[in-house]
Formats: sequence, C-alpha cells, structure tokens
Amino acid sequence: MTDREYRLHNGQKGAALGVRVTPRASSNQIAEILHDGTVRIRLSASPGDGLNDALKSYLADILNVSVSTIDIVAGQTGRDKLISVINLDSETVHKKILENLA
Repeated sequence: MTDREYRLHNGQKGAALGVRVTPRASSNQIAEILHDGTVRIRLSASPGDGLNDALKSYLADILNVSVSTIDIVAGQTGRDKLISVINLDSETVHKKILENLA
C-alpha cells in the first residue's frame, strides 16, 4: 500500500449562486438576472460599511434561511461574488430569487 495523500471534503449539500453587487443603492433589491445567470443585487450599504454582511443578511431574508447557512466562497473584495447556500437546493433558491425580482 502506498502513502497516498488525499483530502476530505465537507459533504454538505446546497446551492451556488453567482451575484454581482451594486453598493450605495437607495434600497436593497434583486435588480435583474444577467444573461449569464448572475443575479444583480442592489444594496444600500457601502463597501466600507460591511457590504458582505449586508449581502448575507439580505439573502438570508429573501431565501428564508439562517445567515450561518450563507457563505461567500469567492469575491470577498469584489463586486462579483460566488455564494454558497447550505441545505437549500438550487431549484428553491431560483424560485425565491424570481419571486423577489424587482
């Protein structure tokens, strides 16, 4: 038997969501779904005022989940982000995003 290096992965299931954030908006809203499937979200928070926390909180409200189930996987400092939602399937996320589309 060889000493093979391997990695364990978290087995939680969920959905991934591409998001483009527009800060300093007059209100929080899902503005549109772009041609590539990215969800454009306007937030009233500014980048220095906890934009990522505001995004997670807003998505938790929209998706009716706990903030702890939402994670920003990529794009912590940019406008384009990859969001992971644990324990919620992609069909449910899609449906709730469409229900809240401005």
